[in-house]
Amino acid sequence: MKILWLVNIPLPEVSIMLGDKPSPFGGWLIKAAEELSKQKDIELFILFPRKGVTDFTRYAGENITYYAFKPVQDSDKKIIRYNLNFRKIIEEVNPDVVHIYGTEMAHSLSMVNTCKEKHVKTVISIQGLVSIISKHTFSTLPFKIVYGFTLRNILRLDNVKGLKRLFEKRGDNEIKAIKGVKHIIGRTTWDRASTAQINPDAKYHFCNEVLREEFYKHKWDINRCQEFSLFISQAHYPIKGLHYVLSAMPEILKKYPKTKLYISGKDITKTNTLFDKLLITNYGRYLKKLIKKFDIEKNVIFTGPLSEKQMCERFLQSNIFISASTIENESNSLSEARILGVPTIASYVGGVIDRVKHYEDGILYQHDAPYMLAHHVGEIFKKKELAISFSEKARKHSLLIHDLDRNTNRIIKIYKDIIDEP
Repeated sequence: MKILWLVNIPLPEVSIMLGDKPSPFGGWLIKAAEELSKQKDIELFILFPRKGVTDFTRYAGENITYYAFKPVQDSDKKIIRYNLNFRKIIEEVNPDVVHIYGTEMAHSLSMVNTCKEKHVKTVISIQGLVSIISKHTFSTLPFKIVYGFTLRNILRLDNVKGLKRLFEKRGDNEIKAIKGVKHIIGRTTWDRASTAQINPDAKYHFCNEVLREEFYKHKWDINRCQEFSLFISQAHYPIKGLHYVLSAMPEILKKYPKTKLYISGKDITKTNTLFDKLLITNYGRYLKKLIKKFDIEKNVIFTGPLSEKQMCERFLQSNIFISASTIENESNSLSEARILGVPTIASYVGGVIDRVKHYEDGILYQHDAPYMLAHHVGEIFKKKELAISFSEKARKHSLLIHDLDRNTNRIIKIYKDIIDEP
C-alpha cells in the first residue's frame, strides 16, 4: 500500500537532511508518520513546500521518501488548476491514497484537482477551517484595533482586517478542496458539522491524532510545578485570545499577586530596538498597551520559541494551562497539556467542547468573559484537591484519545476502506 501525504511543513528528519532547524509546529505528524512508516505493507511518501525549490526535489529518509515542491501561491490560479509538479510526483509514486493534511493552503486544492485528473483516491484531514475561522476573527476587538495598522501591517497587509481577508480568500480554496473529495478525516463534532455543510456527500471518517513522543513520557505533579503560574502556548494573532487573558490578570492578581503568565513563542509586543518597532503589528501594540494599562509588565513573560522538550518542561512547571481561543477545532497544545495532566481551563468553542468535560476533568468558560476566566483560575489556585482531580481524570481520558496503537490502526483501516471502495 503506497500512501502519499501532503503536509504544510517539513518533518524533522528531512529538515535535518536539508540543514534546517526542525519546525516546532505540526508535532502530531511526527509520531504518526514514524509509526506508519514502520508498517511492513506500507510505503510512505511525504510532500512539503519549500522556498527556493524550482520544481520538486526528492530526499530518501530511513523509511520515508520526501518530496520538496515549489510553493503554490493563492494567486497561482493556473497552477492550482493544473500542477505539473504534482502530476509528475503522482506518476512517479503511483499512490493508492493521497492524504492531504489541512485545507488552508493553496496547494491542498491544487492536489485535489491533480488527483481528480489522475483518478487517484484522496482524503483530507481537517486541522482548522479558515472559511469558518474567518467569521470569528474580529471577536470583540475594538474598532481601532481591527482596522488600525502599523508600518509592518501596511507592507504585509496583515492587520486584523487583513487577516480576515486572507482567511476568507484561503477559505474559498478550502471550500473547493472539501467539495472536491469523497473522504474526510476529522475528530470533533465541530469539524464534522462544518465539513458536512460544505460537502454533505463526503464520507466522514473519525480518527484521533497521535501527539509528540515527549508528552507520553511525563506526568504533571502539583508539588513540582511553579505555584500561581499560568501558561498559554500561542498568542501571535487575535484568534488565540491573549487579549482576554491579559484582561483577566488584574482580577486574578487581586487575590494572587504572585501570579505569572508565561506565553510561548515570539514576543509580539517587543519594541526594544528600531527593528522591533518596525516589525510590531497593530495587535501586538494593543497587547503592549494592555500590559502597561494593567501594570502587569512583571507578571507577563514571553518564553520565546520552545523545542519539544522545552515545551514539555514548560507545561510541567505550570500550575494551569489556558486555551483562550475565540475559535478552535482541537487545540494540540490543550491535548498535550491534558495528557501530561496539567489542570486546564479552555474557552467553550469549536471542537474543544468534545475534549474537556466541564468540572470533571477541566473547566470550560465563555471565551469573551475574562472575569469568568479569572474566577476559574482562582478556584484551581485555591483548591489543590480540585487541581489534582482534574489532572488525574484528564490524563486518563487523554491517554485513551491519543493512544498510539489505536490511532495508527485506525488510520490504516481508513486507508484500506478507501482503497477497497469501488
